[in-house]
Amino acid sequence: MKICKYILISLAALCIALPNTVLAAEKPLIDSILERGHILVGTTGDYKPFSYLNPETGEYEGHDIDAAKNLGESLGVEVRFVKTTWKTLVQGVLEGKYDIAMCGITRTLSRQKQVALTDPYIKVGKSPLIRTADKDRFKSLDDIDQPGVKIGVNPGGTNEKFVRANIKRAEIVVVSNNIEIPDKIAAKEVDVMITDNVEAMIVSAKRPELYAVSPQNTFTKDDFGYMIPRDAQPFLNWLNLWIHQMKEKGVLQDLRGKWMGE
Repeated sequence: MKICKYILISLAALCIALPNTVLAAEKPLIDSILERGHILVGTTGDYKPFSYLNPETGEYEGHDIDAAKNLGESLGVEVRFVKTTWKTLVQGVLEGKYDIAMCGITRTLSRQKQVALTDPYIKVGKSPLIRTADKDRFKSLDDIDQPGVKIGVNPGGTNEKFVRANIKRAEIVVVSNNIEIPDKIAAKEVDVMITDNVEAMIVSAKRPELYAVSPQNTFTKDDFGYMIPRDAQPFLNWLNLWIHQMKEKGVLQDLRGKWMGE
């Protein structure tokens, strides 16, 4: 009888304690961010004009960096940037290394299986970046996908996914740092980079030896969003309203003008 009584008392105590434990475990991410007073923003720092770690200043800069700072102001918290890579971008969210990833992230169904993606804030599409001297040589994807052609690609992102799905004859050259690929094109180490048209246009505008092929007629039709944990619905709701208000107030257009000259 004493053993049964002890078991009943223990079960009663567990039932009292369990709701508090569950509630603590299910605290919305947005509440955690507000309580701690800072938000962790994962960013790659290798994708102009969205996220670039300037080696001269040691600071991040770009469209999404400014957007992150606006996000912090809107939440009333400090912004702390966390270095990540395209290969580890999703895993960093899953492991809680950062609360949100912001660096020109294409919204895809495969990513949406693992994480949540906000409403879009810009439309993009895949476009080739080549040497200006080759603009009569590479006019189509078939022109590019030929033996002897080298395509530089950064691992882990949608650029690599597109290249591996569509390139069958040309050689794929993996370059660990995305921002180095235009230099390799100019140096004739690779011939082509297939990236989002925004990056191709920005790079070619600053470097006359490089050329963006038909950036208004892209291979794909995509858009960018910000990445957070899949089940953080209250935070996702807040972010989508924040993006909507950024559009309505002209903040996103101002950022496009600053970083893309539009």
